[in-house]
Amino acid sequence: MSLGQDAYLADDAQGRLLRNAGERIVIKVSTVVERLPDDFKVDHPHVEWVKIQRMRNLIAHHYDRVQADFVWATLAHRIPGLIENVVGRRS
Repeated sequence: MSLGQDAYLADDAQGRLLRNAGERIVIKVSTVVERLPDDFKVDHPHVEWVKIQRMRNLIAHHYDRVQADFVWATLAHRIPGLIENVVGRRS
């Protein structure tokens, strides 16, 4: 994310590459979440597990409706927040 939001949203080859990579990251995070044990998810009810899966489905199956600024916000804020929320609560 060191290139920033402007580079991510740019209508050029680099922007398209960054958006592709960002969408792939969201799909990977969702895949990991899908494989988490149910009891782990129950222990973390504050995490919006269903929304994570829906985001993955949107990107993977309805890519024509994906909003790049929404994916950017997910990458910049939601995923780091998820990690902090889950990992930070373990300690």
